[in-house]
Amino acid sequence: MTITDWPEQQRPRERLIRDGAQALSDAELLAVFLRVGVPGKNAVELARELLREFGSLQALFGASLAEFTRIPGLGNAKFAQLKAVMELARRAISEQLRRGETLNSPQAVKEYLRLALIGQPYESFHVLFLDVRNRLIEAREMFRGTLTHTSVYPREIVREALAYNAASVLLAHNHPSGVPDPSESDLALTRTLVQALALIDVRILDHFVVAGHRVHSFAENGQI
Repeated sequence: MTITDWPEQQRPRERLIRDGAQALSDAELLAVFLRVGVPGKNAVELARELLREFGSLQALFGASLAEFTRIPGLGNAKFAQLKAVMELARRAISEQLRRGETLNSPQAVKEYLRLALIGQPYESFHVLFLDVRNRLIEAREMFRGTLTHTSVYPREIVREALAYNAASVLLAHNHPSGVPDPSESDLALTRTLVQALALIDVRILDHFVVAGHRVHSFAENGQI
């Protein structure tokens, strides 16, 4: 049965308009994005297949083009649309962080970082530069490495902090392994950066490790 054959009050798009997006399941929201199914499957059935195949929305969002398009009915256009939706969400959260005090929005910071680092098969080191009111000035990927290692150069972060006239920074990097616990080298690097930035009167407010949907905060765990 196609979705158009369903009673109108059960169709995902109509329910979203009537009750809000939060009323829909993951599969129903994904079906609204997909719009149409494939022969033998309506959009909801295709969405459920996608979630089974990838295991989670997080894994789906982080899929490569080759992984995404191996599912019948999904091509380059749908992949581009998905990436565009994710980037729009990241930019919307970035606007929120630029307008308000970042420290009052810890969940927004974590969501921003998840979207920025999702699905990357390499380690990536990001710095969020903040003004005296803890508003976001700029967020930058400063360094990019391999599956297990990224070389981070404190002098480069110091130079950028001066260029942005930042009062403080947030640090973040990902663990492609999926384990969010910081390593000893992560802890040592953070101590080095705290000392280096203190010389120019810039504070490190937190360091986040992003691993899939999990985010480890150094500040929340007394590690900074």
